[in-house]
Amino acid sequence: MKMQHMLSGAAAVVALVAAGCGGGGYGASSSGSASAASGSKGAQLKVVADARLGKIITDAKGRTLYDFPIDKGTTSVCYGACASLWPPLTTSGKPMAGPGVSSGLIGTAKRRDGSTEVTYAGHPLYYYAPDRTQGQITGQALDQFGAPWYALAPSGREIHTPGS
Repeated sequence: MKMQHMLSGAAAVVALVAAGCGGGGYGASSSGSASAASGSKGAQLKVVADARLGKIITDAKGRTLYDFPIDKGTTSVCYGACASLWPPLTTSGKPMAGPGVSSGLIGTAKRRDGSTEVTYAGHPLYYYAPDRTQGQITGQALDQFGAPWYALAPSGREIHTPGS
C-alpha cells in the first residue's frame, strides 16, 4: 500500500511539473504556494470530523491541511518539487478561526518568496495536491521529502493514524 502512495505521489509531481507547477487547483502562484484568500480577507480554518482520523483541521472548503514535521518551527523547509506536491496554505490577510478552531493557535510565517503561510499551533500548513475535494485525506502519513505528513487535531497535535 505504501508503494502505491509513493507511486501516486511521484505521478502527481510529474503531472504538476509538466503543467508548469500549477498548484493543483488551489489558486497556486508560480511560487508554488496555494492561496486560500483573495483581496485582504484572510484564510479561514475550520474543524471537520473524519470517520477514521476524528476531528481534523481543514480550510474553509473542507480540504484537508497537513503538517510537515521536519519544518523548523514555523519556518517551512518545503520548496521546489516539495511545494508543488504539498502546496502551502498562504493568505493575504489575517487568518480566521472557523467552527471548532482555536483562534489562539492560528498564526502566520513568511516564506522565502515573501508570501505569508498560515500556521496552526506552530505548524506551517499544507495541502496535498492529489486531495482535490472536501473529505479527501490521501496524504495522511505519507513519507515524502524526508518525513511523513500528518493531519492536525484541533488541539494542534499531529494525528499519527496511518493513511488509507
